[in-house]
Amino acid sequence: MRSLTVEQAYDKRWWTLGVLCASLSVISIDNTILNVALPNIVDNLGASGSDLQWIVDAYVVVFAGLLLTSGALGDKFGRKLMLTGGLALFAATSAFAAFSGSPGALIGARGLMGIAGAAIFPSTLSILTNTFEGPERGRAIGIWAAVSGLGIAVGPLLGGFLLEHFWWGSVFLVNVPIALGAIVAGRFLVPETVGERDRPLDPMGSLLSIVGLTGVLYAIIEAPGAGWLAPETLIPGAIGVAVLAAFVVWELRNPHPMLDVSFFSNPRFSAASATITLVFFALFGSTFLLTQYFQFVLGYSPLKTGMLTAPVALGIMTAGPLAPRLVERWAPSWWCWQACLSLASPCSVTARSF
Repeated sequence: MRSLTVEQAYDKRWWTLGVLCASLSVISIDNTILNVALPNIVDNLGASGSDLQWIVDAYVVVFAGLLLTSGALGDKFGRKLMLTGGLALFAATSAFAAFSGSPGALIGARGLMGIAGAAIFPSTLSILTNTFEGPERGRAIGIWAAVSGLGIAVGPLLGGFLLEHFWWGSVFLVNVPIALGAIVAGRFLVPETVGERDRPLDPMGSLLSIVGLTGVLYAIIEAPGAGWLAPETLIPGAIGVAVLAAFVVWELRNPHPMLDVSFFSNPRFSAASATITLVFFALFGSTFLLTQYFQFVLGYSPLKTGMLTAPVALGIMTAGPLAPRLVERWAPSWWCWQACLSLASPCSVTARSF
């Protein structure tokens, strides 16, 4: 099929947003739907505590390590191409994960899902910003952000329902029809967008970002079990920080950087990025802890656990689309502080309960 013309892309822009949100929902829900299935995985696969940790974190390590590289490849070769490939890989690896017969196979499948997720996530936002203009772009990003956060609450609820009626692999198998549906709809509704095709790739920057992020994330994952001062934490962490520092130096000197780190010299950009990082860190972390606390400590069923986390979705669904208008009326810095303070209180209570 021919690529959409500029006029067709504009006329179908809200349909395009729907496909992008559906694509994003696959990875946002998958990040949390697994949490409620961990007790079932222990019972059925005999997974150890270390296995559970890597079943969750294999996805995160690969996803974070490849995120910048995938975005650069999408700019070079086509964001729709990257999105479609990511969705296809996500569907295939989700099916493989659903029928895994051992913890090792499931960990491997989760790593492959991280590759797919890294291809999907930046492509959705890049296509969105190239499809919408003016005030509509802010509203579209608000909806996109709401869907991104919605998975935090919808994942446990959907996972609880599936585990009440099916086996543990259903929490992965549910990704398949969503991903395939997004591929089909995207063929007709999503325009192809690219960055500068003549812009050379930055393989050294890609390598440094992957190694640096992997080292830091590995240290963070190992720290709770081994201790922050243990060699298995300090060594990869120190290597990761050093490599990330080298990445910053390389990108500043490279005439065609993969990531223009000079953007962070803008205080508003840096503050907004730091706030988003802290908010999602607190939100994902508290959700992960609460779903385990409800099941392992309080003995709640997966469905009840999902229902107890569902109220978070109401706030996200309401605030996401309204955020651009609220920011226009009040200073963005005020909203940043409110977001951090509102999350700090429940997270501190959660931490004390453990």
